[in-house]
Amino acid sequence: MKDRYESPLCSRYSSERMQRLFSSDTRFSTWRRLWVELADAQRKLGLPITEAQVAELRAHLTDIDYEAVAAREAAVRHDVMAHIYAYGLCCPSAKGIIHLGATSCYVTDNADLVIYRDALKLIRAEIVTVLKDLAAFAQRYKALPTPGYTHYQNAQPVTVGKRACLWMQDLMLDLEELDAVLGAMRFLGCRGTTGTEASFLELFEGNTAKIDEMNRIIANAFGFARCYPVSGQTYPRKLDSRILSALSSVAQSAHKFANDMRLLQHDQQVEEPFEKDQIGSSAMAYKRNPMRCERICSLARYVMADAQNAAMTASTQWFERTLDDSANRRIALPEAFLAVDAVLRLYHNVASGLHVNEKVIEAAMENFLPFLATENLLMEGVKRGGDRQALHEIIRTHSMAATRRMKDGGRCDLLERLAEDPAFPLNGEEIRALLNPAAFIGRCPEQVTAFLAECAPLLSGETAEMQSLRV
Repeated sequence: MKDRYESPLCSRYSSERMQRLFSSDTRFSTWRRLWVELADAQRKLGLPITEAQVAELRAHLTDIDYEAVAAREAAVRHDVMAHIYAYGLCCPSAKGIIHLGATSCYVTDNADLVIYRDALKLIRAEIVTVLKDLAAFAQRYKALPTPGYTHYQNAQPVTVGKRACLWMQDLMLDLEELDAVLGAMRFLGCRGTTGTEASFLELFEGNTAKIDEMNRIIANAFGFARCYPVSGQTYPRKLDSRILSALSSVAQSAHKFANDMRLLQHDQQVEEPFEKDQIGSSAMAYKRNPMRCERICSLARYVMADAQNAAMTASTQWFERTLDDSANRRIALPEAFLAVDAVLRLYHNVASGLHVNEKVIEAAMENFLPFLATENLLMEGVKRGGDRQALHEIIRTHSMAATRRMKDGGRCDLLERLAEDPAFPLNGEEIRALLNPAAFIGRCPEQVTAFLAECAPLLSGETAEMQSLRV
C-alpha cells in the first residue's frame, strides 16, 4: 500500500532472505512448531496426548488465518491467545492440548531465539563473502606501494593490499564475536510464569526428570544443545545486548572501510563501482559520488546507535518479568539485523568491484616519496664523505622550498634541487636509484601473504552457514 509508511530497510536495503526470517509467516509458524514439539514431548513422557493430535497440529504449521487472529486479538487484547484460538480452529481435535502448561514467553522467546540464531548465521555467511572479496583484492595488490596515512597526513608507504588486510582483520574480529554469541546461545525451554516450572510439577506429578527431559527434547528439536539453567519468565535480556553489540561491531568495521573508501575516492586513488549510466548528481553531471560507501556509513551509524536499546532494556528488567521490553525489542532487534544485512550487501557490492587507479597512486607516491627518502639520502651522503650536519641543512632548506612550491601549485622538485646543488654529493641518477617505492614498504607483501594464509581455512569453499540456509 502506497498510502502507508513502509520501512526503507525492507523496501530499499535488506535482502529477501533476512526479511523472510523476520516475517510474520516465519515467526508465527515457529510458534506453531513450538506448540507441536511441546505436545509431542509431553506425549512421549506420558501425558494424555495422542499421536493423531500431534499429527493434526503438525499438518497445520503454515496455514495461518491472519484475519481470524486479528479479530480474536481485537476482542481479547492478547496476541498469543489469539494465535492459539486460530490454531485451534484448524486443529479441532487438538485445540484442547495446545500450549499445555506453557506461558506466552514459551513461544515468543523461544521463537526469537531460533530466529536470532538463524539471522546471526546469515550475517556470518555474508561477512565471509565480503572477506573473500577483500582477500582477492589484497592478493592482487599486495605489492602495490601507496601512500600511508596517519592523522590523514602522509606517512610511511604501505601497499594497497596490506590496507585491505586491515579491513579484513576487523571483520575477522567480528566473526570471533559472532561465534562467541552463537556459542553462548541457549534455549529458554518451557519454564512457566516465573521460571519455577511449577505447572509441570503438577502435570508430571512431581517427576522432575520428566520436566528436564521435556525441555531437552524441545531444545534438541530446534537445534539447541542446552537450556538456560535458571530463568524468570523470559530468557536473559543480556543476550539481546550481546547480539546487538556484535551487530554494532560489524557496523563499526563496515563504517571504517566505507570511510576509508570515501577518502580514497576523494583522492581518486581507489573508487567504488560506478555503472555506465549511473548519475552522480542531479545538478553536477560530472560527479562520481561514493554513494554506496556513504550509504554503508549511514546505515552503520543507525545500528551503532540502535545497540543502546538492548543495553537499556537489559538493565531495567524487573525481577522475573516486565513488559516494557516488548515493544522496543520488536523494533530494535529485527531492524538491526535488517540494517546490518543491508550494510554487508553493500560492502560486498563495493569490495567485489573496487577500481584502483594505479597511475594516480604512482603520481601520489612521486610527490610524497622524495621527502620520505631524505633520511636514506642523508645516510648515503655521509657514506660518501659528507658532513652529516651540513647535509641535513641542505636537505632541510631544499625540502622547505619544494613544499612551498607544491603549496603554490607546482609539482615536487626536491630531487632536482638536491641533484643540482654542488654541495650535495649525489647526482640525479644516483638519487633516483635510491627511490624505488618497493624499498619503503617494509614487509607488506609478506604480511599480506601470511595473513591470507591464516584466513584461508575460513574462506575456502562454501560456509556451513550458507549451506544450511540453502536447505
